Amino acid sequence: MKVLDLRCGAGHAFEGWFASEDDYGSQRERGLLDCPVCGNAEVVRLPSAPRLNLSGARAPEPVPAPAPEPAQVTALAGANAAAQRFVAAVAELLNNTQDVGSRFAEEARRIHYGESEAKAIRGQTTPQEREALADEGIEVFTLPVVGIPPKTPLQ
Repeated sequence: MKVLDLRCGAGHAFEGWFASEDDYGSQRERGLLDCPVCGNAEVVRLPSAPRLNLSGARAPEPVPAPAPEPAQVTALAGANAAAQRFVAAVAELLNNTQDVGSRFAEEARRIHYGESEAKAIRGQTTPQEREALADEGIEVFTLPVVGIPPKTPLQ
C-alpha cells in the first residue's frame, strides 16, 4: 500500500492511498482523482519521504508530552465545542435550504421582487454579484465553507 501526499489546484493538501505507483498513475490518467474538500480534479503528487524499515534499527523512545495546564484544557474544550456548534449550524443550513447553484443572484432577485415564492436558498455568486445584490437592498451572506455541499458528511 502506498500513501501519497497530494494537493489539488485550489491548494488543499490531502493523502491518497494506492495499491501501487502504477495504480496512482492509472487513476490520475482516468480522471478518478479529485480533492475530498472541494472536488477539484487538478490533483498533483507532492514530494514525500519514504519510510525505511532497516533491520536492527530501533524506533526512538517516545517522549511523553507535557501535561497541559488546566487553562489550556478549558480553552481547547471551548474551541472544540464552538467548532461542533459551527458544524451543526452549517449542517442545519444545508438541510434547510435549496441549492440554486450559480443562479443564486437571479433567484435572490426573483424572491426579493415577489416574482417567485419566498424560500431559503443557497448557491454561488461572484463578488460583483454580491455587491450588486447589496446595492438593490437584498441581504445575503457568505458562508466560509469550501465545497458546499461537502462531498462527504460533515465531521
